[in-house]
Formats: sequence, C-alpha cells, structure tokens
Amino acid sequence: MSALTLGPRERLIVALDEPTGAQALEWVDRLGDAVQFYKIGMELLASGDYFTVLDALAKRDKKIFVDLKFFDIPATIAGVIGGLSRWPVTFATLHGWHAPMMEAAADARSGQLRLLAVTVLTSMDRTDLDAMGIQADPQAVVVQRALAAQAAGLDGVICSGQEAGPVRAATGAGFDIVCPGIRPAGSAVGDQKRVMGVAEAFAAGASAIVVGRPIRQAPDPRAAAEAMQAEIAKSLI
Repeated sequence: MSALTLGPRERLIVALDEPTGAQALEWVDRLGDAVQFYKIGMELLASGDYFTVLDALAKRDKKIFVDLKFFDIPATIAGVIGGLSRWPVTFATLHGWHAPMMEAAADARSGQLRLLAVTVLTSMDRTDLDAMGIQADPQAVVVQRALAAQAAGLDGVICSGQEAGPVRAATGAGFDIVCPGIRPAGSAVGDQKRVMGVAEAFAAGASAIVVGRPIRQAPDPRAAAEAMQAEIAKSLI
C-alpha cells in the first residue's frame, strides 16, 4: 500500500475513551472542527455502541482509528481484518508479536484500511519488559518489532515518541509511526512511562499523535486541541 497522506489537522488523533456512545459523541460535538481524527478503543467496545459511534463519525466526515489490538491465530485475524476492511476505517491495530498473524492480516486487508502493529505499550518500561522475560530496552524491542511489522506487510506501528526517531531511521519514509503517550508541557503523566511533547514527537519522525486525557481534562478542551493543532502546524513547516 502506498504512503498515507494526512493533512496537518488530521495528525492529531483524539482518543474517545468513554463508557457510552452518547458520551463519546458529546465529545465530538464539543471539539467540533478542532479535531478531524478519532480513536475508538476497548472501553467504548464494552458499551455495545462501538459501531454506532463508528458510523456516526464516518457520517461527520471524521477519520477513524479502530484501536482494539487484535491478537489471535492467523485464520481468525484474517477474518477479522477482512470484515473490518468493509468499514470506513483508516487505522486498526494488532499486536506486533507474531509474523504469521501479521502476514495474514496484511493479506486480508483491503480498501483504505491501514494496519499498525502495537510494539511496546507506553505504560511499560525496561522493568516491565524484564518481568515478561524480554531482556532488552524498550527502544531495541520497538525497532525490532517495527522491522518485523514492515517485513510482514503492515503499514506502520504504534510506539512512544521516544522511539519514533530510531523507528523512522530503521524503516524509512512511507511507514506510519503513530505515537500515544503525548504530554504537552504541564500535563500530568498519569500511568504513562515513556512520554514526549507534541513538537518533539513530530521532530523525531512521528506521522501522527494520539492524545486523550490532556485534552479531555483540560479546562477548555477545544482550546487545548487547537493549541496542539497550532503546535503541529508549526512543527511541520
């Protein structure tokens, strides 16, 4: 698949981590044209409103990121990705831990759907990897998994901004690097361990960033989103 072209204001992806569809769509209305791209994940899935929200976002001409981190046997993943390809989705995630699974997903994908491999969650650090029996720094693991995802035919990865530079250097242009764990100056880190600022992530090679709580918990969420949009635009000059 060819490289993804995102407009400057489509590079901010806001996480709709809400327990109901109604609450998720309230945020879409509240943020208005300050946000063009939304991520819908596991919390919304549990509400039963997942595809209702997906359809509503599509009708409002928003780009959609399905973040369900698929991980299963290749045949099951192929079925899931083949079905999801029929929906107006730009990004979907699967765990980047098993080459045959990633290859099956890539083969089953069609239309506009782009597949991103989850490398190492931004809530994890070297201590967490050690506990899992992975004797390596997060950066080394992320780059290794990014190269495996690229070799399997996936379109990009999810990684922290701290690894965006090494991943870009290893994979080259045209590989999507989407970075969560973005924390503007003064924002609480929360449960994130590997974080980076907005401009720094793009300078390192990020294609897009995912932001949730720093916008939703801001005194003026729409103003916070617009401030990030301005920072992104400046970083892309």
